[in-house]
Amino acid sequence: MRINDLTREVIGSAMEVHRALGPGLLESAYEECLCHELRLRSILFERQKPLPVVFKEVCLDCAYRLDLVVSNAVVVETKAVERLSPIH
Repeated sequence: MRINDLTREVIGSAMEVHRALGPGLLESAYEECLCHELRLRSILFERQKPLPVVFKEVCLDCAYRLDLVVSNAVVVETKAVERLSPIH
């Protein structure tokens, strides 16, 4: 799948979840439902993938976890906030 098609499917999946559930749930609930929607669309993904950080030749394992990595090409960070801040 081309990257533009893949991102269109990911965004469509996220919108479907948001339309069905609306606002106010925890990030974990949205993430679980997004994973289900991606499975329904037969889109491969990895969930909570560790992303080590290397600092001055020291590898800090599991410094971060990516919420979803879709088809080894798109990183999805799930957010459930009232407003997006510049840090998001």
